[in-house]
Amino acid sequence: QVQLVESGGGLVQAGDSLRLSCAGSRFTFEKYVMGWFRQAPGKEREGVICSSRDGITYYLDSVKGRFTISRDNSKSTVYLQMNSLNLEDTAVYYCARRLRRCSGNENEYRTWGQGTQVIVSS
Repeated sequence: QVQLVESGGGLVQAGDSLRLSCAGSRFTFEKYVMGWFRQAPGKEREGVICSSRDGITYYLDSVKGRFTISRDNSKSTVYLQMNSLNLEDTAVYYCARRLRRCSGNENEYRTWGQGTQVIVSS
């Protein structure tokens, strides 16, 4: 079955960097838009950033200049590079896939990973 598996989360200090990975399997990875979402404690899940053939789309102004997305289609993997992490970045991070265009609406993504926890401490 189609699968997305995130990895790379952990406990870091404010100002640190972290790179998350999301490996896809059992589907043609390069055909899909890949998005990263996050859900902070007590909050709804929100779109962070997305990668498609049209480029990169940011959904959070707070991560512009600090986060970026990249993908290696030969490895069926999408990455989220997070720099200058702050306390507000603490969340479970999810990757998801959809066809055609990027979207910041989680309801438009059908396949999700299990999430990876990122905790930023002061």
